[in-house]
Amino acid sequence: MKQIYILTGILLMGLFFGCDEFEEDFLEAPAQSTLDESVIFSTFGLAKGAIDGIMEPMGQTNSYRGRFIPFYGFNTDCEYHYSSNQSGSSQAPLMIYDASPTNTQMNTDNNAWAMMFKGIERANICIRGLREYGNPVPGSDMGQLLGEALTLRAVYYADLMKTWGDVPYRFEPITSETTYLPKSDRDDIYKQLLVDLAEASTLVAWPGETANTTSVERVNKAFVKSFRARLAMVASGYQQYPDGVRRSNDPELSVQNMYTLALQEATDVIQSGTAQLNPSFEGFWRSYNQENLAPGGESLWEIPFGAGRGRVVFSFGVRHRGVDQHTGQARGGSAGPLATVFYDYDEDDTRRDVTCVPYEYASPNDDEFSQQELTSMDSWYFGKYRYEWMDRYVTSTNDDGLNKIYMRFAEVLFIAAEAANELNGPGAAAPYLKEIRMRAFPSELHPEKVDNYVNSLGSQEAMFNAIVKEHQYEFTGEMERKQALIRWNLLGAQLEEAKTKMTNLLNRTGDYADVPTTLYYKYEEDGETLDIYGLNRNETENPGPEYFTKDWTTIEDNFIEFIFKPGVDPDTRQFWPIWQTFIDGSNGQLVNDYGY
Repeated sequence: MKQIYILTGILLMGLFFGCDEFEEDFLEAPAQSTLDESVIFSTFGLAKGAIDGIMEPMGQTNSYRGRFIPFYGFNTDCEYHYSSNQSGSSQAPLMIYDASPTNTQMNTDNNAWAMMFKGIERANICIRGLREYGNPVPGSDMGQLLGEALTLRAVYYADLMKTWGDVPYRFEPITSETTYLPKSDRDDIYKQLLVDLAEASTLVAWPGETANTTSVERVNKAFVKSFRARLAMVASGYQQYPDGVRRSNDPELSVQNMYTLALQEATDVIQSGTAQLNPSFEGFWRSYNQENLAPGGESLWEIPFGAGRGRVVFSFGVRHRGVDQHTGQARGGSAGPLATVFYDYDEDDTRRDVTCVPYEYASPNDDEFSQQELTSMDSWYFGKYRYEWMDRYVTSTNDDGLNKIYMRFAEVLFIAAEAANELNGPGAAAPYLKEIRMRAFPSELHPEKVDNYVNSLGSQEAMFNAIVKEHQYEFTGEMERKQALIRWNLLGAQLEEAKTKMTNLLNRTGDYADVPTTLYYKYEEDGETLDIYGLNRNETENPGPEYFTKDWTTIEDNFIEFIFKPGVDPDTRQFWPIWQTFIDGSNGQLVNDYGY
C-alpha cells in the first residue's frame, strides 16, 4: 500500500535515534549505539527502514508538509499566493520578499530549517553505517540504500540552499565538537553534492529495473542523474551572495563545466528510455492526482505523504467551498496563476486549460452537491491539483495525502535544451524544445506551432528567451519558477513586468486590449460543469439568451501592488532569513546576511 514503508521508518528511527530535541538528538552516542548500528546497517530490512526514516521529517507540520511546500516559491511572474495583499498576515511577507527573522509563521524551533538538518543528520548516520557495515557495492541492495541516502541528503541540502543561501556544511554525524557550526560557502556544498550524486548514480537502479525501484516514491537512477543536472545548472547560475547577485567565482562551477555536466546527465536519462513524457499533458496530471506511482513515466521522484499527511491539494487545488461530491475537505485555492498567464498562452496550447482554472466549486446544497462557479480576474486556481481528479474521497481535516512531485521528465528536456543552446547553439537545443511543444499542441498543428516556431529561433538569445517563456507555460503552479528566474538573473525584472502586464490587463491596454470584459456562462447537462464563452481573446458577441453574464474586470488595486512589496527589490531578497530562534540557539555561530 502507498507509503506504508514510511511508518516502518518512523518506528525504526524512533528506536535508533531517539525523540529528544534536535540539538540533543545526534550528539555522540554511547557505546551501545555502535552495536545497534552494526546490526541495523548489516541487515537489509532494518537498513531500509532507517533510510525511510530520513524522509520522516518532511512530514512534520512545520516542515515540508505545512510550511515549506505551501509557502516557498511565491511570488513569481506567473504564481501568486492569495495572502500576499492581506494586511497583517504573517504569511504575506514570505511571498512579497519582505520576510523578517521573527516571522511568526516560521520562527519556531521545529521549522523546516531544523527538520531539514534533522533529515541530513539521519542521512549522515545511515551513510556512515552503510559504508562501515553494509558492503554497499553497485548492483547490490545495500548499494541501492547508500545511493538513496546520498540522494536524500542532497535533496535536503538543495532545498536549504535555494531557501537560505549559505548554510552550515554537515557531511558527517554531529559530535560534541561540531554541535555548532557557522555557515559555509554554498559553492563547497554544491561541489560535494555533485560528487555524492555521481556516486549515487552508480549505486541505484533505473526505474523499474529492480524490486527497489518499482515506485516513484523511491530513488532511482533517472532521478539521481536528472537531479544532478539540475544542481549543476543552479550551481553555475546567478544567485545572491553576501556581496551581491552574481555567478559563482569557483572555476569548478563555471558555466562551461556545469552545463557540460548537466547536458551529459540529461542526455543519459533521455537516451536510457526509462523516463518519458506522458503523451497527454492533462493525462499526466490526471494520473498524478490518481496517485499512479508506477516508474518509467514522467514523474521521476515524489516526496511520499501518507493519507493523513501532506497539503498539496489542500493548499493549491481548485477551491471547494464545502464538503461536496468530490471532497470531504473544503479547501484548496491558497494560491493560483496570475490572470495574464492564461492570456499569454497560445489558445491552441493544451496546457492552458489544465494549468489555469477560472472557477471554484461553490457552497454545496443540502445534498452536498456543488456547482462550478466563476471567480474573478484576481482569483484563478492551479488546475494541476484537483480533488475532482482524485480516486480517493479526502476526509482529513488538514491533509490530503497527495505526494509532491519533486522532479519530472519535462524538466530534463528543458535542461538539455538550455545547456545544448549555451554550448552548441540553437540547432542543438531545437529537438528538446520541439519535444516539449509536440506534447502541448495537437498533431495537426505541429508543422506551424512546433517545427516552424522552433526553427525560427535562429540565435542563442532567441532560443534562450523562448525557453524562458516555455518554462512558464510548462511549470506554472509547480513552484519551480522562482529558482529558475533567480539563476537566469531575471527575478526582479520579471516581477516588475508582471505588475505592468497585470495593470495592462486591468485597463485592457497593450497586449491585453482584445481580452473580453464580460464572460457568458451556462451549465452543462450534469448541472455541475460550466460552459464558458468569452475567455478567449475577441470573444465578445453574446452567444445566446440561455447564457448568464459575469463581469470580467475585477482586480483589486493592491493585488497588483503586492506581487512584491512596494519599495523592495526582490533581487536583494532572494532568500528567506534564518529564523531568529536558530540564530539565538547557534552559540553565536549563525548570522543573517542580505541586509536582514
